[in-house]
Order: sequence, then C-alpha cells, then structure tokens
Amino acid sequence: MTAETDTGAPKARKPGNICVFGAGAVGGFMAHGLARAGFETSVVARGPHLEAMRASGLGVVRDGEETRAEVTATDNAADLGPQDYLVVALKASSLPLTAPDLAPLIGPETTIVTAMNGLPHWYFHGLAEAPVTRIEAVDPGGVVSAALPPEQSLGCVVYTAAELAGPGLVRVMTGRRFILGEPGGAITRRATSFADALRSAGFDAPLSPCIRDDIWMKLWGNLSFNPLSALTGETLDMLARRDDLAAVARAMMVEAQAVGEALGVRFGTDVETRLGGAKSVGPHKTSMLQDLERGKPLEIDALVTAVTELGRATGVATPTIDMILALVRARARTLGLYDVGSGASG
Repeated sequence: MTAETDTGAPKARKPGNICVFGAGAVGGFMAHGLARAGFETSVVARGPHLEAMRASGLGVVRDGEETRAEVTATDNAADLGPQDYLVVALKASSLPLTAPDLAPLIGPETTIVTAMNGLPHWYFHGLAEAPVTRIEAVDPGGVVSAALPPEQSLGCVVYTAAELAGPGLVRVMTGRRFILGEPGGAITRRATSFADALRSAGFDAPLSPCIRDDIWMKLWGNLSFNPLSALTGETLDMLARRDDLAAVARAMMVEAQAVGEALGVRFGTDVETRLGGAKSVGPHKTSMLQDLERGKPLEIDALVTAVTELGRATGVATPTIDMILALVRARARTLGLYDVGSGASG
C-alpha cells in the first residue's frame, strides 16, 4: 500500500494484516479493539504478558467490564512477516535499540504508525525548511530512521489513559482517541484506511492535516508534567493546582511554545487553558511517574531532551526546561532508570 499525494479523500481499502509491536497499555488497548472488530491482528511481546495472551487472549477492562480478544502473539517478529500496518507502541526510550528488530515486519508497502509520546524520528521528513534534518535525542546516529523509513511513517497522537493491570490485561481509565496524520499533510489512502479500521473498532480516529501541531499540543503537557511528576511524586491535578509547581510547568510550557513556534507550529490554545485541562483530569499519575514506581526506564529524551536540542537549533533559550531535564536525568540515573540506549547526551 503506497501513499497518495492528492488532497482529496481517496477510497480506503480494508487492511490485510496489522501488527502492534509493544503491546503494553496503549498498544494492547488498540490491538484488542482491532482484533474484536475482525482485523487480522498480531502482537509482539515477551515474558508473562506474552504467555498470558497466548493462553487466554488479550483482555481489556473498561468501566468495570472485561472483554477479551484472540490475537496472534509472538516474541519473534520473523514469525509474522511483512505487515500492511505496523503500529509501533513502544516507549520512545527503547526504540533506538529495538528498531532493527522490526525489520521482518516491514516490507516496501508497510505503513509504520508511530503511536508514541514525544517528537518522532520522522519529524523533519518532507519539510522544505528545517534547522536540522534529524533529532539526535530520538534518532541517535540515524539508527531509527534507517530501520523505520520516514517515508513509510504515519503520525499518531495518543489520547488515552491506560495501564497494564496484569499479564495479558489492560485497564483503561479514560480516552480512546488516536489522531492520525501524514507528515506531508495529505489525506492519503493509507491514512484513511487505518482511520476507518480504528473507527470500526470503536476508537475516535480523526485525520489531521497538521499532525506536527497535534504532536506539540500533546508534548506541551508531557514535557512539563511528566518530569515534574517523577521529581515530586505528585499526580497531574496537583501539579496544575499547586501554585509553586504550576509556575514551573507554566514556565516550561512557555519556553516549549517558543521553540515550537520557531519551527512553524501553531498552538490551538494557550498555556492557561492547557493547565486548566490538566486540573480536570483528576488524580492521574503520568506515565513517567508510573514507570519510576515500577522500576522501568524513564521516557526522558523524546519528551524533554528533544525540546532542548531544538531550542539550541532554533536559538530559543529554554532555561527552565534545561534545569528540570538535569534534575530528572539525575533522579533517573540514581535509580538506574535512564536507558543507556537512548539518544541522550550529557
């Protein structure tokens, strides 16, 4: 399946096969829905999570109700072969080391859907004007782009709060929105097809002509609230309600907005509205705080380091972000949770 370049809405065809690599909370939620909707769905996972899915299927608990779906589950991508769609739902921190393992799943017509937080490896693909061609923090040495061709990538911004409740079981607290968009902005057959698949599975899947704007809107909160939560242990609502912590988050968001705007990003709301949205979420632990409590590597580089890198590239000062980055890196290092495979420096 190849990308279209027209600006109309091409007729989509049903995907033949879909693989979710990284079937944790978000990936598992998506795979469960697609499988229940009748799509040929596989997942690549490992350990007890893999064994549970093989034995009893993939379960999702939402609003107190548990449902299960049968998926093809393996720990060896070579078992599956090239896919129509490959959904990469890994933590960005693990992608530089893991990306080469995805090779058996990628053929010349595979669409790679990057359903991850932070700035993606393909961010500058197709842009006529850019201060750099690659973000070192997320694509160190170009290893990710070499494994996951940017021209085959489709952006995906995730809005759902979910967690692994146990092996083979995802608990969804809120949200089921996946914003899709081509780096070039066109409404293509491959984007339309996958959006239709997600909608038939019960997800909200709008197509965006400006996916980079959507990425920054999500990143705006992630780059501030996630590291602050890891440093303080506070939930999302408290980070926005406590005046001292909200002031730090506000300063980080103002700096990030300046970086984004220097890159041509348009923010559809203001900082105060974004902070208000965080208050309304309630006592939710950010993904970074959850990872810290579970002893998993923290997703620092795609959310924070990348912004400081682009600040330097665009000549925009980011003093508050720089300070919080130094602190959260130190916190993660003392706990052994700063992934050595990341694109970090310093």
